[in-house]
Amino acid sequence: MGMGSFLILKYSERAVDMNKCVNLMDVSPGQRALVKGIELKGSMRRRLLDIGLIENTEIECLGRSPCGDPSAYLIRGAVIAIRSEECRRIRVCAR
Repeated sequence: MGMGSFLILKYSERAVDMNKCVNLMDVSPGQRALVKGIELKGSMRRRLLDIGLIENTEIECLGRSPCGDPSAYLIRGAVIAIRSEECRRIRVCAR
């Protein structure tokens, strides 16, 4: 990244130490991360697990919609749109 272990986030104007886990919403387009946990319950959790979003799965943010919600992610070769509400409950660590 050229900035050591820090990344300037487009949407929040703050530097985040990407060696620590953050939520998926903090991952910028073009950045990759590893899933560390899903803090969702019910059918949405089941859907994410079914598409292979499990611990240590690599995920890449491909972009955000013009209004910022949903965001597109590359997960195990498939492009998946996830709403920001769910992204905030998925813990990841940057690669």
